[in-house]
Amino acid sequence: MNRREFMQCAAILVSGVGTRQIGFALSREQEVYLATAPDYISGTLDYLTEAQRRIIAAMAETIIPRTDTPGAIDAGVPRFIELMARDWLNDGERRIFEAGLADLQTRIPAEFGKPFDELPPGEQLAVMEQLEDSASDSEWYGFANVQRQFIPDAPFICQVKELTIYGFFTSEVGATQVLRHNPMPMRFDGDYPLGPDDSTWAESGL
Repeated sequence: MNRREFMQCAAILVSGVGTRQIGFALSREQEVYLATAPDYISGTLDYLTEAQRRIIAAMAETIIPRTDTPGAIDAGVPRFIELMARDWLNDGERRIFEAGLADLQTRIPAEFGKPFDELPPGEQLAVMEQLEDSASDSEWYGFANVQRQFIPDAPFICQVKELTIYGFFTSEVGATQVLRHNPMPMRFDGDYPLGPDDSTWAESGL
C-alpha cells in the first residue's frame, strides 16, 4: 500500500466518511487494512502534548478557517495531522515535523511573549508566511508540482499544509459541507461551468 493509499485509509478511519463521499475506490489491501486497523475515532492519542496540539490546531485553522463554512478544527483535522505524523511519516520526515513544532514552541513565546496559539489571527498568519518564505526553495514548491508529490525533506510548514488540506477535503465535513456532494451516480463533465461562488465536486461519479 503506497502512502497516498494509506492516507485515504486514515481519512476514513478518522472521520468515518464513506468512500463514495470522497470519490475513490478501495484496493483489496486497503480493505484488509481498514478491517484490522486500530480504533482511530475514539482511541487515545499520546504522540503530541496538549501544548503542541493547540499549536497544530491553530495552524490548521489558519490554513482553513471557519467562515460561513466549517474550518479545519470542525473537520477534525488536528487529530488527523497527529495520527499522520505518528503513523505515516517516516523517521526522517517525523524528525522534521518534531523539530518544526519544537521551534514554534520555543521561538514564538520568546519573540511575542505568548505561545503561537494565543497570538491574534493576523500574527499567526504572519508567522506562517515567514515559515513559507524560509521554505520557498524546497522542491515541494517546484513548478508543476500541482499534485503535491511527497517530498521526503519537505519543511515543517509544507507538511502541515499538505496534511491540513488532505485531511480537510477527505473528511465528511469537507466532502459534504464544503465540496458539493451528489450521492447518486452522475456523468462526469470536465467542462462544467462553475460560478464565482461555486465549489467543486467531492467526487466525479466515475
